Amino acid sequence: MQSNSAKDDSDEMEIIPSEHNGTVHETKNEDSGDIHRAEENQKSSIDPNLYLYDDDLATRPHISTFISSIANYENTIPAATDPDAKPAAPSARMGTLIGVFLPCIQNIFGVILFIRLTWVVGTAGAICGFLIVLTCCCVTMLTAISMSAIATNGVVPAGGSYFMISRSLGPEFGGAVGMLFYTGTTLAAAMYIVGAVEIVLTYMAPWASIFGDFTKDAEAMYNNFRVYGTILLIFMGLIVFVGVKFVNKFATVALACVILSIIAVYVGIFDNIHGNEKLYMCVLGNRLLKDIPLDNCTKGDPFMVDIYCPDGKCDDYYLTHNVTKVKGIKGLASGVFYDNIFPSFLEKGQFISYGKNPSDIENTSGQTYNQIMADITTSFTLLIGIFFPSVTGIMAGSNRSGDLADAQKSIPIGTICAILTTSTVYLSSVMFFAGTVDNLLLRDKFGQSIGGKLVVANIAWPNQWVILIGSFLSTLGAGLQSLTGAPRLLQAIARDEIIPFLAPFAKSSSRGEPTRALLLTIVICQCGILLGNVDLLAPLLSMFFLMCYGFVNLACAVQTLLRTPNWRPRFKFYHWSLSLIGLTLCISVMIMTSWYFALIAMGMAIIIYKYIEYRGAEKEWGDGIRGMALTAARYSLLRLEEGPPHTKNWRPQILVLSKLNDNLLPKYRKIFSFATQLKAGKGLTICVSVIKGDHTKIANKAVDAKSTLRKYMTDEKVKGFCDVLVAQQIGEGLSSVVQTIGLGGMKPNTVIVGWPYSWRQEGRNSWKTFIQTVRTVAACHMALLVPKGINFYPESNHKIGGNIDIWWIVHDGGLLMLLPFLLKQHRTWRNCKLRIFTVAQIEDNSIQMKKDLKTFLYHLRIEADVEVVEMNNSDISAYTYERTLMMEQRNQMLRALGLNKKENSKVDSHDEKRNSIDLDGPEQEDAPETTSNKDDSTEKADGDLKSSVKPDEFNVRRMHTAIKLNEVIVEKSQDAQLVIMNLPGPPREVRAERESNYMEFLEVLTEGLEKVLMVRGGGREVITIYS
Repeated sequence: MQSNSAKDDSDEMEIIPSEHNGTVHETKNEDSGDIHRAEENQKSSIDPNLYLYDDDLATRPHISTFISSIANYENTIPAATDPDAKPAAPSARMGTLIGVFLPCIQNIFGVILFIRLTWVVGTAGAICGFLIVLTCCCVTMLTAISMSAIATNGVVPAGGSYFMISRSLGPEFGGAVGMLFYTGTTLAAAMYIVGAVEIVLTYMAPWASIFGDFTKDAEAMYNNFRVYGTILLIFMGLIVFVGVKFVNKFATVALACVILSIIAVYVGIFDNIHGNEKLYMCVLGNRLLKDIPLDNCTKGDPFMVDIYCPDGKCDDYYLTHNVTKVKGIKGLASGVFYDNIFPSFLEKGQFISYGKNPSDIENTSGQTYNQIMADITTSFTLLIGIFFPSVTGIMAGSNRSGDLADAQKSIPIGTICAILTTSTVYLSSVMFFAGTVDNLLLRDKFGQSIGGKLVVANIAWPNQWVILIGSFLSTLGAGLQSLTGAPRLLQAIARDEIIPFLAPFAKSSSRGEPTRALLLTIVICQCGILLGNVDLLAPLLSMFFLMCYGFVNLACAVQTLLRTPNWRPRFKFYHWSLSLIGLTLCISVMIMTSWYFALIAMGMAIIIYKYIEYRGAEKEWGDGIRGMALTAARYSLLRLEEGPPHTKNWRPQILVLSKLNDNLLPKYRKIFSFATQLKAGKGLTICVSVIKGDHTKIANKAVDAKSTLRKYMTDEKVKGFCDVLVAQQIGEGLSSVVQTIGLGGMKPNTVIVGWPYSWRQEGRNSWKTFIQTVRTVAACHMALLVPKGINFYPESNHKIGGNIDIWWIVHDGGLLMLLPFLLKQHRTWRNCKLRIFTVAQIEDNSIQMKKDLKTFLYHLRIEADVEVVEMNNSDISAYTYERTLMMEQRNQMLRALGLNKKENSKVDSHDEKRNSIDLDGPEQEDAPETTSNKDDSTEKADGDLKSSVKPDEFNVRRMHTAIKLNEVIVEKSQDAQLVIMNLPGPPREVRAERESNYMEFLEVLTEGLEKVLMVRGGGREVITIYS
């Protein structure tokens, strides 16, 4: 150490300028000086206080750089921009009011408020109507609480529920819900377009009908909606395609229209507190009439007589009831609220009338005349589905998170305040409408009794055109926003690459617009328009939004219950129970509203989920489902740790020890196929390879080998895990793997290891590793499978027929019975028949033995043919002696060569020492000496071999057993597709001769057999006859 430090000091002194002559002494190594100067130049850019971390800063960012990148993080869906516009100056970040509250208000208030809320109140009554609105508002409020928790748990990109759910519940749920969200947004555009057409045709320009008088034929009305809706869709699609700038500006106009319209309604309600004379209805008895001029609204009027007495025979109901004029808007002071408390649900085709008297509501004459009928069957749950779209739109704030000054503060406050505001408006409107308008007029969906006028418009101040124009423009704006947002959402899903067939929609046009996604959106929207009825569209899109909101609640509940470390929302006013209540409400509302629409939405979600799962989503977003899987796995592992599994629950948990060649490729590919066949595609398999070396130096090779191992597993459809261990010695590495692999109750209990085919050529190292592994597996009480002739084993995609022969020599837990049964579960071996052979000694009763074995197999529920093979005590043949002698002579030769190598190594080490002292010494003088030593020892070994002519009796007996068994097995099972037999235990003595003999015995035992599986049990029962 001192010499090194002194040398370093001298090197430093050599580059210091001399104070005497001002020159610099040249160093002996100029390259070293260049390296030092390069390092100094590199360090000059590093803060002097950070020299200690100069190596880290080369690969890892400095804290200031890291924080700066986080602060400038943006990951949002591109907003709709005008490609022709000049780049605008950076705008100020939006606050809660402009960025969240007002956009939510605009999206929540929609067409249903103006054209259906009065009808919902009249049909359901004040109490049920209030509950309908309250239920819908509770769903959105609970969802908003869950959404606020997710939105404040870090930076949330735009994309509404799609991004929240996909990053919380994983790509499968995210893709499914993203598509539901997209479909719901697209169908919402269709509903807005049909609603806008309904406002124009029904209340503003009924003369524009191209299918006749739609007041007398509902189909004519819906056909008008379809035609005009298609025209309006094409027009709006062109606006979105060409003039995105107009869409963004029109949003402000639409928002103003909504707010002004609602204010006009409230002012009108209090302005008409005592009612007004604008609207009167003509009523026959209790039935509401349409298309009757008020001047002719008397029973004896010829106009009425012509209608109800066409052939001189008058309608019975007309004869027994009077015709009266009823004021439509009676005002809060009139007490009409009490008439509107209870529901008035009707079946399709029943008359709208006061009360529920069957004589008033049932059509007994078969003629409708000018009496207004219910066009659909109504119920509490159906009205929830129709009204629910009025409360959607709560994601508008989260979609703009990238434009907010403080998204984690603005999103919860703005969204919840918007829901509270809209809920207050809706709930108060229910009460005000019930207390202001007559019951019959509330239930007149299209205002036919008042000449095709909109009820809400005639309540408003100063006149109806404020509402008609305002509702039309706001509905148009909402439709444009949906047509603008839906394609961008689809493009974002496509760019996430979790749904492969959406890949074409990820591309943008040259102008940066999602043109392809827009075209698909228009096609889907057109399908919704062809339904032509808001009352059909509303429940359908309600399903999609309810699914989205349900999954938002599920995401929050999962994250909260899992208590993941990353779950730290700034919004604290949430609880998992509220999320579960919200989820339950969503599911309940879906099923109650329309079970068949609910099945459509759920079916669509399941199909997309399974498709993403089948194609294998490669996204890892740290989602809650992965966390749930970890929690479930932890719980299960702790349960399994309570004790060993019962015999009935035992199943092979396989550890495959795969040998790698010089190119780090698995040497025997079919060992993976065999593992797959044994597990029949189920269960857990761990594949491990061991590389010899220093991990710090060949870590990259280990990573490459692991990826190759994973590829082989994937190709052979092995379900499980793989790993590569780097160890100084292969045997020690395998021993470590066998002892430590697995976790808790999921530790492997069965090891598959390949047969060392080249053990004779490679010498002791090959079979020493094999036998050491056999001993380690036995010490760990694990089962061992040694497939020999693995290259002849069938592929997993092949089907074979023939026999699987089991040679049951000793009982070691019943594994020999269980393995062929498991193999036959796989399609490759399914057509094979089982044959079980057992060996009887001369003193055994072979007939009784066969009978007992058949009984045992019957109780095991295993079908197999049974044969008992009798082996007589024959004399040891000369071949046995010869084979044993050859084996022992080979061991003696190897031992002699081993001693020879040791002597050579000693001589070589002595030469190296001498050469290190005297490099010019004669090296070649030692070579003949070494050679002569080798020749002498070899001659000595040969002499020993010649003198040893009598083999060891112990080895002879073992060789005799191996040869006799092999003769019987070859005779009976030479044509079998697979021979399964017991693997004899390894020698207890760790001596090279005994171990080499053991390998020779196994070779003799399996000689002449193409495919053999040697099995050694783990010491416990793995199969039972009990249920």
